[in-house]
Amino acid sequence: MPTARFTLDPTFTIGQVNPRLFGSFVEHLGRCVYTGIHEPTHPTADPEGLRTDVLNLIRELGVTTIRYPGGNFVSGYKWEDTVGPAGTRPRRLDLAWRSTETNQFGLSEYIRFLTKLGPEAEPMMAVNLGTRGVQEALELQEYANHPSGTALSDLRVTHGDKDPFNIRLWCLGNEMDGPWQTGHKTAEEYGRIAAETARAMRQIDPTVELVACGSSGQGMPTFAEWEATVLKETYDLVDYISLHAYYEPHDGDIDSFLASAVDMESFIENVVATCDHVGAKLKSKKKINLSFDEWNVWYMSTFQEQNEADPLDWPEAPRLLEDNYSVTDAVVFGSLLIALLRHADRVTVACLAQLVNVIAPIMTEPGGPAWRQTTFFPFAQASKYGRGEVLDVRVDSPTYMTQKYGETPLLHATAVRADDGSVTLFAVNRDRTNPLPLEVAVSALDVTRVVEHSALADADPDARNTLTDPDRVTPHAVEGTTLEDGRLTAVLEPLSWNVIRLA
Repeated sequence: MPTARFTLDPTFTIGQVNPRLFGSFVEHLGRCVYTGIHEPTHPTADPEGLRTDVLNLIRELGVTTIRYPGGNFVSGYKWEDTVGPAGTRPRRLDLAWRSTETNQFGLSEYIRFLTKLGPEAEPMMAVNLGTRGVQEALELQEYANHPSGTALSDLRVTHGDKDPFNIRLWCLGNEMDGPWQTGHKTAEEYGRIAAETARAMRQIDPTVELVACGSSGQGMPTFAEWEATVLKETYDLVDYISLHAYYEPHDGDIDSFLASAVDMESFIENVVATCDHVGAKLKSKKKINLSFDEWNVWYMSTFQEQNEADPLDWPEAPRLLEDNYSVTDAVVFGSLLIALLRHADRVTVACLAQLVNVIAPIMTEPGGPAWRQTTFFPFAQASKYGRGEVLDVRVDSPTYMTQKYGETPLLHATAVRADDGSVTLFAVNRDRTNPLPLEVAVSALDVTRVVEHSALADADPDARNTLTDPDRVTPHAVEGTTLEDGRLTAVLEPLSWNVIRLA
């Protein structure tokens, strides 16, 4: 049976993992907020209407930075609708998702939600550059971050938030290249308003970190040209450019779907090349990092087929994008996490889209339970054990043919070395029918034993967790993995996500 191999050496590294790599995304879309995070009538709700069962699962998931409030939603967002007494907030039509927004969960609720999650839960706030512009962004920044003594900061204090929110990380709009976006712009138009907004926000606070909109996907007709044009205007004013990517099987082609990370890694490398090309042209020593602030498995084509809205119907918190993920989906999802870690030197922010109910690792039922999807487990394990320095992993692996990506390695893997010298391997076997033997040379590392080998796999690749069977799929221990004479030996089950911890 062909064996996959690689060597780990602490001399050869990619870079340190930024905790922001394990971020997520909360948008006013479907039931992500209402009956997901916020449900005042739920038996577990705290005094502020937050579901404590969901809060516990989010903490277990290990989410750090949380991007808010969109997404497409932000291009019609009026932040001032979301502050002050909840009973006086206006109801608005949301064009992005054809819903009615009640604004019962707003800016201060978002900040309090983060506070309850713990110290790593950092705000990542998007400003509306679709239907609004520089002035509104500055007013939001003043309300949120200025201590006191101005009209808007004092208004925040009267609303019950004495301390500023201290939002450091800001997105300058969302997917502004997309014709679906309210206020869609050309690269030249967006580059100018992003530069003007960034310059003005830095006048208030030079230390803010700013994310410019990159292409909505590598398949956009203007991809790379968009990034180059936007960065020509904003290079010295922003810190990051965004990437968004979603993956699903097409025409039953599961083999290509399992290789989705090939596309993700190509996307990252192409954006890095574009950023560095613009920097070279500008003779700048600055490096633009990447914010992969939307990524996931999403059955988008199914949503588009079903999305025939009643022109007179504007529901509150409708059930939208509630994909139920299988073992196959979870293996692809884990492979996408590996792709992000393999580029940790430049991808320093990433946001799983989204957090609850909407293409999410956590599902809820109104008035009922919350449970973990199959994708919950790879994320939680990566966030827990993927902290430290990413080692350079170059696999020698058997391959298989895919329709979309050609010859592709069966093994997709990375490894992270923690500060205490322990090492965690994350590995996916893309072979749907056969186990994959793995040998890893680790003699250069100060490790002597296998702490754990955990796998997410199932005899039924379509197995999934549901309301009626919430624990159908969970990771299980793998026996027989050994570390002797500087060589790790393991067998990866067919179609599996694997976590191997060494100490």
